[in-house]
Amino acid sequence: MGKLVLLAVFGVALSALVGERFIALRNLSLASRELTKNHLPNCRLVKGIEYGSEDLTILEDGLALISTGLKYPGLPYNPDAVGKIVVLNMRSGENPIELKIEGDFDASSFNPHGISVYTDEKDGSRYLFVVNHPHSNSQVDIFKFVEEKNTLLHLKTIKHELLHNVNDIVAVGVDSFYATNDHYFTFEVLKLLELLFSLSWCDVVYYSPEEVKSVAGGFPSTNGINISPNKRYLYVSDIMNHRIAVMEIQKDNTLSRVKEVAVGSLCDNIEVDRETGDLWSGCHPNGMKFLIGDVNDPPGSEVIRIQNIHSEEPVVTQVYADDGRVLIGSSVAAPYKGKLLIGTVYHKTLYCDLN
Repeated sequence: MGKLVLLAVFGVALSALVGERFIALRNLSLASRELTKNHLPNCRLVKGIEYGSEDLTILEDGLALISTGLKYPGLPYNPDAVGKIVVLNMRSGENPIELKIEGDFDASSFNPHGISVYTDEKDGSRYLFVVNHPHSNSQVDIFKFVEEKNTLLHLKTIKHELLHNVNDIVAVGVDSFYATNDHYFTFEVLKLLELLFSLSWCDVVYYSPEEVKSVAGGFPSTNGINISPNKRYLYVSDIMNHRIAVMEIQKDNTLSRVKEVAVGSLCDNIEVDRETGDLWSGCHPNGMKFLIGDVNDPPGSEVIRIQNIHSEEPVVTQVYADDGRVLIGSSVAAPYKGKLLIGTVYHKTLYCDLN
């Protein structure tokens, strides 16, 4: 009898704990949030991108490099999706062109996630860093972008035990970068428990050929990452806490927290306006809808802009919002000369006027 009583008490306690954690998860994912449309003028879907544009970045000359075809465990994706990098000319608005990959690289298992471009000041060469998940693994591939040939020359693949769940990346040299891990565990069941119990075990990792180390931790999940125009600060999306963390880069490449800015949404990737220093992010206004992926009640999209982030009163503005009828699951947004390009995890890409 005593054992039965103990089991009953344990069962009740466990049910209460799980119930409390589900309620907490609903709150963290903004499950009750309803979105009011806030559309921009003259928006159109970009032709030729049907299976997501999880990350993108726009170069100074107006060329937008876009990762598409991501198949991410636990999220909806089209089995016909093919991982690739495409380039879109923001100046001409022409349809995107797939970049052919050259070199010793298995393109058939290419599963691109976050991306970053580094320009070598010595000769102007541009290097594309891609978070890649072949066969659900995690690695970083570095390519040289050869614009005149519309090709990517594969240079190297980087794997490391600290780079176990890489989400996004920001390059700081021809072979060095900072990367975010969006989970601590690698097994899917443990990832769910990690999310349910809000374990703050995720981190930012610094990689160079000389050293690899965790440089900032204590996050429930780290997502987008980017760097300030003066190269002094990193911006990290603390997605489950609905904040952007501002981190100062130290001489030993570690990071020190400066501040956090509340954004009121689950912000994914971050792009930085190289002229103004403004931050732009594609966000998930209702994370629970995003995880469920119901086609009859699709997750919406939201673009958040942060101005004067280093001031005492940063200005956080919702620039675009849609309930999922036009754009599902926005993950990135980048401005270029009065235009805005909005990418999604597994849906389409939107091109809008800002003015």
